[in-house]
Amino acid sequence: MKSNDKNNNLSNLGEFGLIEQIRRQVKSDSTVPVGIGDDCAATIIPEDHVLLTSKDLLIEDVHFRRSWTSMYQLGRKSAAVNLSDVAAMGGRANHLFLGVALPIDIDATDLEDFTRGFLDECSAAGATLCGGDTCRSNGPLIISVTVQGSIAANQMVKRSGAQIDDDIYVSGFVGDSALALAQLQGDITPCDYLILRHNQPTPRLELGQQLVQRQLANAMIDLSDGLFADLGHIMEQSHCGALVDCRCLPFSSELRQHLDRNPADIETALRGGEDYELLFCADPNRADEVARLSQQLNLPLTHIGNIKAQDYSLQRIDINGNQQQVEAQGFNHFK
Repeated sequence: MKSNDKNNNLSNLGEFGLIEQIRRQVKSDSTVPVGIGDDCAATIIPEDHVLLTSKDLLIEDVHFRRSWTSMYQLGRKSAAVNLSDVAAMGGRANHLFLGVALPIDIDATDLEDFTRGFLDECSAAGATLCGGDTCRSNGPLIISVTVQGSIAANQMVKRSGAQIDDDIYVSGFVGDSALALAQLQGDITPCDYLILRHNQPTPRLELGQQLVQRQLANAMIDLSDGLFADLGHIMEQSHCGALVDCRCLPFSSELRQHLDRNPADIETALRGGEDYELLFCADPNRADEVARLSQQLNLPLTHIGNIKAQDYSLQRIDINGNQQQVEAQGFNHFK
């Protein structure tokens, strides 16, 4: 239950009091000579690096429901989904900018919890909140985040570098977030593991940077829209086809138990999205190096298929060993 304390009301705090409250929680950063409180932030990136920039919107009842998450977790996820884009290019995350439109039922405690989660995720990534904007919303809670990262210009990994016969790898486990969402939508309470995977994903920044340093990844993308859809983006940009062996897909024990009872839900796992794992393509002659990296990071890096010629399209081998062509589709906001 929300507090009725007038001091907990955002209207008493005011916009500039709110900004000051956030500013006091942000640690100093030598790469941010001018941060929150001025007309613009001034930021510094290393010499001979390019600036990586990405933006995401999270809108209540489109991307999340407050009844399904805590404000702290929402803060962490709002930062994490942006940081994941930097990870997908092998970059280092540097600076974030946060805009929030707050509905009338959000109070100061809610905002404090959200901000704490956002800043904890920034801190885990070694990144700094540098500025943003706040306003009142007459509708849902709206969160807008911009992230800046950096990488040496000749090192960044794009979607367009996949080579024919490359091995396709995916980090961690896939499908957990989609299963959690499906259960929430069906008024089923997911187990703690699944709800954490959905509400508080982990951006794979260290993996992305290690793949770049070792020059292992020819192409890479983070899994936000679903495995098939995101692999389809690599296929489109790299002008290639792909074969995925569904018998090799890395599923958590929680998801495997569910699929044993509901095998058709494998489609949800493949197309649901929001895993924020990294999918990357690597020379098959370097499989031992990928395996060593997996051990060093204590993170599964699973070979799930191979890149094929463009006219091959997207094919999969199903759990029964049958090969079939599939559409590279996943989550789509406009369908």
